Amino acid sequence: MTRLNLWLLLFTSFVFFFCSGFTTLSVHPQSIEPEQETLLRGDPFIYRIPPEARGGEAYKMIYIVPVPIDVFWRFKTDFHGDFLETNKYIEEQIVIQEEKNVVVIENKLTNKPGTKFRWRNILHPEEYRLEFILENPEQCGQRYHYGHFQLESLGSYTKVTHLAYFDFFGASFWATFPWEGGMHAFLDYIARWEQKTILRLKDEYALQTGD
Repeated sequence: MTRLNLWLLLFTSFVFFFCSGFTTLSVHPQSIEPEQETLLRGDPFIYRIPPEARGGEAYKMIYIVPVPIDVFWRFKTDFHGDFLETNKYIEEQIVIQEEKNVVVIENKLTNKPGTKFRWRNILHPEEYRLEFILENPEQCGQRYHYGHFQLESLGSYTKVTHLAYFDFFGASFWATFPWEGGMHAFLDYIARWEQKTILRLKDEYALQTGD
């Protein structure tokens, strides 16, 4: 093979892999189904999704917890639980209003000390769906923040899909920051904390559901 042909081969290979890389990156994460074995291993899938018309940021997180759906629903909708403050991001949480399917909570977060976040939670137990909205975004330095949790039964496990839409100063930086303090690290901690905490408390919630 001549030197010219060798250079042509190397150049062609470079162009192929370069273009292939961009083709791969152009596929939207929503078109990719998470691998079941990865989820069962406990690793959450976290990625950005298109924001709403007002701008801002949005994400989707999918993870699996190793308990039946009724057990996890009880856990997820227990806004009075003392276990909540074992989450390193929750400094304090109280329930300030409670109706049949609406619970308003107020919490203080360690990553924004001195600020009280007031969240309205709307429960749809027949659908295993929990919707939330931040009622005082201006006081928290945000334009808006809302989303939902959707549970799906996988036999003795539960699949959790968590979507949120939000906007605040620096939201895009937080959403793309790859290290501790960024969105991915924050959400990864939340998912793994829930997986660990429900294992510790599953017998208590199983008794409540009769399982």
